[in-house]
Amino acid sequence: MTIRFNLRLAATPIFLTTFLSVQAQVPPAAPINVEACRACHGSAGISLNPTIPNLAGQKPAYLEAQLKAFRSKDRKNDFMNVIAGQLDDAEIHDFAAYWSSMSGEPASETTGRAPVSSAIHSRMQFPRAFPAGYTVYQTETEEGTMTRRYANAVAASAARAGKQLPDGSVILQVSYKVQKDAAGNDIAGPVQSYAGMQSHSDWGKDIPLLLRNQNWDYALFTADGKRQNELNEALCLACHKPKESDSFVFTLKQLREAPSS
Repeated sequence: MTIRFNLRLAATPIFLTTFLSVQAQVPPAAPINVEACRACHGSAGISLNPTIPNLAGQKPAYLEAQLKAFRSKDRKNDFMNVIAGQLDDAEIHDFAAYWSSMSGEPASETTGRAPVSSAIHSRMQFPRAFPAGYTVYQTETEEGTMTRRYANAVAASAARAGKQLPDGSVILQVSYKVQKDAAGNDIAGPVQSYAGMQSHSDWGKDIPLLLRNQNWDYALFTADGKRQNELNEALCLACHKPKESDSFVFTLKQLREAPSS
């Protein structure tokens, strides 16, 4: 009995050390809204974009402090101010704990780890019949570029009725090179690029909640109408998020006040 008792005592510290070590290695569960982070910082917190920092392996206190600074806008960043502004203290703590638990070791041939993109890509297609069925509601000229904003009939009708823009709405911004007519007036020359937004039923369900703009999607198109698929739509979604009361459209007031054509 004595020998057996002594062996148990001797083994107990080893067992506890091993148990605590295993427990310490168990990472916290992924927060509910973590997909919003992954959209820009990578699925494992290792960013592909050289201008966006890695989250993996950062100290939790540092991450927590930065998120709180973004929330209060003491640290200015249009994108992060919107994201952090939706988080409470408990959510910030969970995000910090989760990302700090991830390995911050960079990709290498030995680890086999590589940054994985979780960027959000647009589903909007360039309107086939454009500009047929669209109304110009705003024109601006600046530094050799004329910008015209168009709305389809669905969007224009709802805006003029003072309603929120419904699914089926399309807003298209067209950038033209400015040219001069015979009288020296500015006129629209060749198209330089397009930027669009479209609301389509059920599109919102695939967007992380912290970024979701109801059912809106955003896209950039080249002068020939080809969508630029390298765009990470997360940036557009965050930019338009604060305009929820205006159907996420920065120029809704101008659309409502524009004369019908």
